[in-house]
Amino acid sequence: MSEKKFKSLKDFYPFYLSQHINTTSRVLHFIGTGLVALTLFTGFLFHQSRFFLALPLFVFGLPWIGHFFFEKNKSTFFQYPIYTLASDFLMFYDLLNGKQSFVVKHD
Repeated sequence: MSEKKFKSLKDFYPFYLSQHINTTSRVLHFIGTGLVALTLFTGFLFHQSRFFLALPLFVFGLPWIGHFFFEKNKSTFFQYPIYTLASDFLMFYDLLNGKQSFVVKHD
């Protein structure tokens, strides 16, 4: 098995952002990550495991639509699953608080 290129989330996150430069893709990731958080919260709050059945759709469905149709690249999930999930929530938080923008300006 080959050694991973990224040794920390701090090193991985800029690469993650470079794979998410399309506005529509960022919106789909934002919605998907928000729905993941809402679904987890609701499932635990109401003790209803059926909410968790929708998680794969939100975790994979919306973001992969963004990658396939808008970014024209592949998700990093299978190569870096932990870093990718953490980066999803970091980007969600950064978009929410204005540290990142939905519209990426190209140099």
